[in-house]
Amino acid sequence: MSDFLSTTGGTALIVTLQVLSMVTFVMLSLLFLVYGDRKIWAAVQMRRGPNVVGIFGLLQTVADAMKYVFKEVVIPAGADRAVFILAPLTSFVLAMIAWAVIPFNETWVLSDINVAILYVFAVSSLEVYGVIMGGWASNSKYPFLGSLRSAAQMISYEVSLGLIIIGVIISTGSMNFGNIVAAQDTDWHLLGWYWLPHFPMVFLFFISALAETNRPPFDLPEAESELVAGYQVEYSSTPFLLFMAGEYIAMFLMCALTSLLFFGGWLSPIPGLPDGALWMVAKMAFFFFLFAMVKAITPRFRYDQLMRVGWKVFLPFSLVWVVFVAFAARFEWFWGIFARYTTGV
Repeated sequence: MSDFLSTTGGTALIVTLQVLSMVTFVMLSLLFLVYGDRKIWAAVQMRRGPNVVGIFGLLQTVADAMKYVFKEVVIPAGADRAVFILAPLTSFVLAMIAWAVIPFNETWVLSDINVAILYVFAVSSLEVYGVIMGGWASNSKYPFLGSLRSAAQMISYEVSLGLIIIGVIISTGSMNFGNIVAAQDTDWHLLGWYWLPHFPMVFLFFISALAETNRPPFDLPEAESELVAGYQVEYSSTPFLLFMAGEYIAMFLMCALTSLLFFGGWLSPIPGLPDGALWMVAKMAFFFFLFAMVKAITPRFRYDQLMRVGWKVFLPFSLVWVVFVAFAARFEWFWGIFARYTTGV
């Protein structure tokens, strides 16, 4: 068996099993994410939420998915059929392949590359094309308007996300997620994680992630009261399901990035307890809870307010922070907490 695994076929089998394991984890998580999102929203509104299909309503998401799968795929008469079908596939596939570089501990990662952050940004920046393709191919003014608003929104907040992450890269001296987590593994434990030295950026990153993934209160590309569900209005059945799945997977990816960049990834917050993948998953679940709570308690922004916050508040603030972190790392201010690559704190 060991001889076979050392061959090309064995390597291909191992890689295939690893990919299937990651896909299985993400898809199973998707079922619980949708269920948790609906239950949290229901709890805030003092109602039950899903509670009929399965124990405690746990199979409601499965039932809804099956309903979409078995529905007829309706394509508008004037739509570009090829692009219309390709758009949701693009959104879903790009959201999935970004997980290839997300580690859950020192060894649990599909591809441990040195430019993992660049890979994630390259993939996530392409996700906007799925939305634009869907809006344009629908051959209707409402989806097209929604897709253009989405393009402007996602591009605007990608700039802020990139600048915020540059500060973390400067502190670590690496774009590898494993090295970023290792730089946070200090004798200070929880207080040594990047959430403390980069404290203002944690909030900016979280809010920018909401806007980047079209989550409330920034779900303006699909605002039901204004655009009749925006770029998704002509979609039904499985294509709509793929759009929705891609959005939730991208949101869960942002939860993973928040955990890795600012909250120690798989490191234990409690001294004496071992590190591990369970801590990573628990932190991701906590940040998803915050995503869901924001959806439940925050009113939707106007589009001009959204763009003004992105370009006139977040962009200048994050740019000033990059300059500050660069000087703090270069001259080792604040006991070297911004220069983990030189001091080994």
